[in-house]
Amino acid sequence: MQRYFIYLAYDGTNYHGWQIQPNGISVQECLMNALSTFLRREIEVVGAGRTDAGVHASLMVAHFDYDEPLDTESVADKLNRLLPPDISVHRVCRVRPEAHARFDATARTYKYYVTTAKYPFNRQYRCRVYSPLDYERMNEAAKVLFEYTDFTSFSKLHTDVKTNICHITHAEWTREEDATWVFTIRADRFLRNMVRAIVGTLIEVGRGKLSVEGFRRIIEQKDRCKAGTSAPGQALFLVNVEYPDTIFLSPTHTFNS
Repeated sequence: MQRYFIYLAYDGTNYHGWQIQPNGISVQECLMNALSTFLRREIEVVGAGRTDAGVHASLMVAHFDYDEPLDTESVADKLNRLLPPDISVHRVCRVRPEAHARFDATARTYKYYVTTAKYPFNRQYRCRVYSPLDYERMNEAAKVLFEYTDFTSFSKLHTDVKTNICHITHAEWTREEDATWVFTIRADRFLRNMVRAIVGTLIEVGRGKLSVEGFRRIIEQKDRCKAGTSAPGQALFLVNVEYPDTIFLSPTHTFNS
């Protein structure tokens, strides 16, 4: 049995998130249906994580198994013909049989976009704020994240995870355009709703409603009710998932979004 990694992108606007849902269409379901149609048997797909409803990915990774050799370039081309226009496959590559898209990922990176401009074509990909934010103060607060590993305060309540420990290695706001700023955050793993909760709380700092020390206290209290409201999902993008080289059978596995 050969295991394959699929590198894909999707516009999450019309989906109820990555994971299969009982009452709504998901990206995972669409990918599984396309693979099953192409390979003419039921194919299970496991993703590197599960993005929420409306969240996008310029790079998501998933794996599937198949018991016959596949031309990976042909698979990518056929899947793109079968998938809807808002999901695309970048590439397919062979990996070791024990490789796992979720558990072998060493880091994930998200970007969140905030703008003060009203622009019709960005309404599904930006969070609009109506007054300027203090991004210098927000970056000061973001640095506090590096001092902690328990992010219970930024986790969705009543999830099935066994630990709320994460190691954040990058968290910074940078200016992209005159009216647009992007928050980039990288960690070994993320909790459900974690990035949106962090962004929502940092926006409170930027509005002057929360101090940097107040942000620190929120983390230390380990109480989701103390943190800010989660930022809207449509401005969040999963942009990278990293793996050790040793799990790949092809030397040309590297892909940059």
